[in-house]
Amino acid sequence: MAVILEVTRGLAAPFDLDTMLAAVTAAARQVLQAERSSVWLYDDAANELVLRVSSDIRDVRIAVGVGLVGACARERHVINVPDCYADPRFDAAVDKRSGFRTHCALTLPLLDHRDELVGVMQVLNRSGGVFDAGDELLAAALAAQCAVALQRVQMTAALIEGEKMRAELEMARAVQMGTLPLSMPQLSGYDAYGVSQPAEQTGGDTFDLSMIDDRMLLVLADATGHGIAPALSVTQMHAMLRMAFRLGADLGLAYAQVNDQLADTLADDRFITAFIGLLDPAVHRMDFISAGQGPILHYQAASNSFARYRPTSFPLGAMRLPSPRLAATLEMQPGDVLLLLSDGIYEQHDASGEMFGEQRVEQIVAAQPGASMAELAASLLQAVLSFSGGAVQEDDITLVLLRREAQG
Repeated sequence: MAVILEVTRGLAAPFDLDTMLAAVTAAARQVLQAERSSVWLYDDAANELVLRVSSDIRDVRIAVGVGLVGACARERHVINVPDCYADPRFDAAVDKRSGFRTHCALTLPLLDHRDELVGVMQVLNRSGGVFDAGDELLAAALAAQCAVALQRVQMTAALIEGEKMRAELEMARAVQMGTLPLSMPQLSGYDAYGVSQPAEQTGGDTFDLSMIDDRMLLVLADATGHGIAPALSVTQMHAMLRMAFRLGADLGLAYAQVNDQLADTLADDRFITAFIGLLDPAVHRMDFISAGQGPILHYQAASNSFARYRPTSFPLGAMRLPSPRLAATLEMQPGDVLLLLSDGIYEQHDASGEMFGEQRVEQIVAAQPGASMAELAASLLQAVLSFSGGAVQEDDITLVLLRREAQG
């Protein structure tokens, strides 16, 4: 009992797993007067047991169900065998490898607090006889300490891994947020506003509102999925697009160059839908390419109606293109509003599963003809939040709004 209590006290202090397991197996040999003891860890992915603590060999792997250790893992109860070579479950392969001769064996499953298998402890060759019921009780007490040690290490490793992931997410978010405009561009006769709300710490959406010489660049992009991988994809796309325009590429050429680079680097199941537009304020014309992004809503103030523009090309990165795409155009009349909204707006659902949809967006826009774009964005976001009734935001939400001021 003193030996078992000493092991228990050791669990209260910081420990190295191998050191702790060695202490447990040493205690088992002492208490049970055994020649050898070992600990096998369960590899759930491979459904195998890996020899972790032994006096002479390491890194032996056996499948669950093979040998006494494998049988114990499969059946999850104590196996006490007085004559191993007479038991058909016994596998002599480890004896052959180590040169040791096993006579009797006491094998115990190691179960965590959820009664899940974490490993197996085995004690071999009791001095002067075989293991009895009293030995089984003592060994079970030690096995419980061993299971606690394994559980504690696993929980610590999970916490450390979670902290690393949190730090990585924070870094990815900082990089992604750093690509977004710090302020909205000021262009006489126009009001522009953009905002993005990731569903997770990082998202698959991005946007841009900036001046390229005397024109305004508008970008809304949405990568498949959400999290770190899509965040990196849209950040890469964002950087390449800006570089292409800085180097003097026109809209069609910039789209083709960025698309082909993404097609070469993204995984086969990854792509980015995007609206890329350049507004010429001198003639109030928007040249744009909609790479799988839609619908594009255009509120036309003169008729108090909405025009819809469908995608003009494939999503970015879906495939290489043989030639640049021609841009489509739209005219911005006084009071007109261009709405670039990601799927997170249209597809947000309420408790019954109904989606927010386009009609609600149109009603909100039409009801606020004099609102600033920042005010309109706030109204849309609040409407989506109220509509969801507290449902979890499952997709990233991004808005880019542009209005040509009404003539006085």
